[in-house]
This record gives sequence, C-alpha cells and structure tokens, in this order.
Amino acid sequence: MTDYYSVLGLSREATQEEIKKAYRKNAIKYHPDKNPDDKKSETKFKEISEAYEVLSNDKKKQIYDQYGADALKGGAGGMPGGGSGGFSSMEEALRTFMGAFGGGGGGEGLFDSFFGGGGGQEDHSRQGASKKMNLTISFEEAVKGTEHEVAITNLVECEGCSGSGAASPNAIKRCSRCHGAGQVQQSRGFFTMATACPQCQGRGKMITQPCADCQGAGQLKKKQRVTIKVPAGVDTGMRLRMSGHGDAGIGGAPNGDLYVSITVEPHSFFKRDGDDVILELPISFTEAALGCKKEVPTPTGSNCKITIPEGVQTGKKLRVKGDGISNVHGQGKGDLLIHLIIETPVNLSEKQKEVMRSFAALEGDQNSPNKRSFLDKVKGFFSFVV
Repeated sequence: MTDYYSVLGLSREATQEEIKKAYRKNAIKYHPDKNPDDKKSETKFKEISEAYEVLSNDKKKQIYDQYGADALKGGAGGMPGGGSGGFSSMEEALRTFMGAFGGGGGGEGLFDSFFGGGGGQEDHSRQGASKKMNLTISFEEAVKGTEHEVAITNLVECEGCSGSGAASPNAIKRCSRCHGAGQVQQSRGFFTMATACPQCQGRGKMITQPCADCQGAGQLKKKQRVTIKVPAGVDTGMRLRMSGHGDAGIGGAPNGDLYVSITVEPHSFFKRDGDDVILELPISFTEAALGCKKEVPTPTGSNCKITIPEGVQTGKKLRVKGDGISNVHGQGKGDLLIHLIIETPVNLSEKQKEVMRSFAALEGDQNSPNKRSFLDKVKGFFSFVV
C-alpha cells in the first residue's frame, strides 16, 4: 500500500506548511515538462499529486490517517475523492503546482481563468459603464468657476423589480442545468474544463416570469438632470470626473462614472498662458514717448491701474502680480501680463504733419537707441562685406 507521507518524504507529524513545501519541491522536480518522455518521472508526478491531494485536505487526511488510502478510493477511475476521471485530484495538483511557479496568487488566478474556477451566481456582478460628454464654457466661467445643469440618459436600476429582472422573488428559480453553480464541466482529454452555463449565462438562476417594466433586464434607460460643478481655473482639454453618475451596476456592483471634457471659448482680448493671462494693450506714440497712467481690465472683471514709463518700446511686458487665473489645484494664482503695442498715428491733419516735421528736424539718433544700434550693425556688416 502506498504511503503518502513517504511519497512526499515527510513524517506523519508534518504540518500543512511542510506538506505544501514538499509537494512544490517534488512537483518541480518530476513535472513532465521538465522530464519529457520519462515514464518514471510521469508516474512519480502522479503519485506526489495524489499524495498531496489527500494530505492537504484536513478531512481526507484524517480518514487516511485512520483507515488508509483504500477508504478514499472508489468510483470511476479509482482516484482519491471519486469523480469523473479523477478531476478533483488533478485540479488540486495543478492548482498548487501553478502556485509554486507563480508565487501563489498569480498561479491561482491563471488556473481559475483557464478552468473557470470561482464562478457561480455570486460572481455575476459588474460595475456600470462610464459615460463621456463635452461641456463648452466661457472664458469668464473658467476664471470664476461655474455650475451647469445638463441632461444625460443612463441605465438605472428598475424600481419595479429592484434590479432582479423578475416579476417577483418567486419568479427566480435555480438553473436546472448547472443547479445554481453557474458553470458546467466538459471533458477535454486529460483535463475537465468548467465553462459558463449556456442556459443561465453563468448566473446560476433563471427568471420564469420577467418584470413587466424592464422585460427581465433589471435596468431601464432614464433621462436625468445632473449639475456639473466646474472649479475655477479649468482649461481646454481638462476632464472632470463625476463619481457614480454613469450607468447603474449589475448585481450590487457600483455605478459607473461620468467624465466631462472641458472646452473654454476664446476671449475677445484676453489670452491664456497656463495660469497667466496676456493682454495686448495698444498705446499711442505720444503715450509711449512721454509715459502715462492707464486703467486696464483684469480677468476677474475688475480694473487695475498701471504706470507706463516714458520712452517705452513696442513689445515691452508689464506684469501685474496675482491678477491672473486661480490654479485649478489650489496652488496660487497666475499674473496679468500686459504686452504694449505702440501704434503709428494715421490720417494726420496738415497741422499734425507740420508738428511731426518740426519734431523730425529736432530728432537725433540719441532719441532712437534701437534705430542707432541697428544702423551701427548695418554699417559694420557692409564694411565686413567690402
């Protein structure tokens, strides 16, 4: 008679942890993949798998310790635990062997996905689908933040059946094919595979009388009004997540989410650069030459006063600290950047032209530093060419 403890190289006082370690060590050593065309290794692998299947199960181990291996044999195939073709023993052996190679959890997950383990009606739950939508807001709304009420159509839980899909609790029966397991087993040569029951689609139950409202689906389409809170500082391309505003979950699973993609309309004179705001401010020739004070708008709708120094040039940037846009993540505020553009006067009257000619006669290179610098560079260029 086979001694399962000897097969694994253990004493009868071995703990479950010692049994598991011994099995892993022997399974790796004698596995057919590592010993192709070796009948002895194949036989040894079956023996250690059979031994582990019994000793790792507390009830079977107790029977074996008291009455021996014969008390566990019987039924088709004469394997421990009975069953068709000894599936129970090989399943347990392969499950643990995969765990030995995959570090535990990974191997178990691979085994379940291949053989269909862990199925049944308890697993028939699924989070609701998430929804997407676009929302266009004005520049001012992006600066200050806003709220928009929108209409969306979602799948919601049917109130008539509380999501069960049945007309009444008595209209839900256990599936006659899988007997509530949600799976059926099919033999594939050496293996027995479990697949979702085709009669109940893996639910483990059947609806004999569908709900009149949802026709058995458990969900209905419903138009809802949702208020979207847009925080200050959002920009085009940002996406807001509204938790739980997607389709209803199935089997008690949570609802999906609603994702809102933001588009900010361009402003007539403000331009955005991150949290900074750019304002192009045209000023006259005389304002640039003599300097002046100006009152300019800010993104928040208020005004601020700035001083333009005399002799300022086109392209000069003035910065007003903290008058930009609030950071959407609460990390301070940007600045207002004022880009000065000096306009050349047009449509001059004769008197204005006369004044300009007089000014030109008095104007020297010292009054136009950029012009003088440019002319010096041009002279140097031509002297180099010659």
